[in-house]
Amino acid sequence: MSGPTIELSVVLPPESADSLIGLLSVRGFEGFWEDGETLRAYCTAERWDDETRAAVHESLTAFASGHEIPLPRVSIRLIPPQNWNAEWEATIRPVSATGRIVIAPSWHPVQPSGDQIVLTIDPKMSFGTGHHETTRLMLQLLEPRVSPGCTLLDVGTGTGVLAIAAVKLGAASATGVDNDGWSFENARENAEANGVGGAVSFLLGELADVPPGRFDLVAANIQRSVIEPLLAPLLDRVTPGGSLLLSGILDTERNAMMEAFNRQRATLGEERTEHEWIAFALVVR
Repeated sequence: MSGPTIELSVVLPPESADSLIGLLSVRGFEGFWEDGETLRAYCTAERWDDETRAAVHESLTAFASGHEIPLPRVSIRLIPPQNWNAEWEATIRPVSATGRIVIAPSWHPVQPSGDQIVLTIDPKMSFGTGHHETTRLMLQLLEPRVSPGCTLLDVGTGTGVLAIAAVKLGAASATGVDNDGWSFENARENAEANGVGGAVSFLLGELADVPPGRFDLVAANIQRSVIEPLLAPLLDRVTPGGSLLLSGILDTERNAMMEAFNRQRATLGEERTEHEWIAFALVVR
């Protein structure tokens, strides 16, 4: 988008953002980012006509009705032409995800010191830069659980950051799966950039598309509405004695997840929180 751009800001619960993104995508919006409880969506100014405005109102009304919430608060502004790529890249800077792991884009290289591990991650449009709490929480759970020669399956891999981190921490191999084509390509590029392309493989698809087999560690940083129905299949993919790592879950959803764990007789080994987000490590017997 090189010309004038319309920014549509919608205030809504964070867990609802993905649903609204899907609705707005078919209305001509091409870029999205979440800023706390505000979803910002972008389209070219030339597309912002009476028909599009009416269609957006219809989408928001249907969204509110389907989620049984009041009509979201919306604001609109016109943004003059600018170099969006440069603006976006300027917001992505190195992040210390754990005491040992640093995530950095290629345009902000970091030299590791001591036993520090630097993950070079260029996110493009995929999730997993370390700037979101759930990525940091997952890496904090992952780091102490990787043992030399272990294997990992990352469901909803995004940028591939967890799979790449596992191999750089000493895992023998890691497999990532994602149903988004852009993430699939981005993850493969990031694996090559980190020199672990031979040990990390990525699949385009769902958990059911992963070839049969178990893994010492299985990770899923998605969202509760996706994780909960997948809990049993995810646990089935973990080697006895291994761990299932989960995040993308809000603190308001904790009780529901604990009930789901109890139904599956899953043992909670560790729980971490940052702001409103939670991550769990389940022990598989």
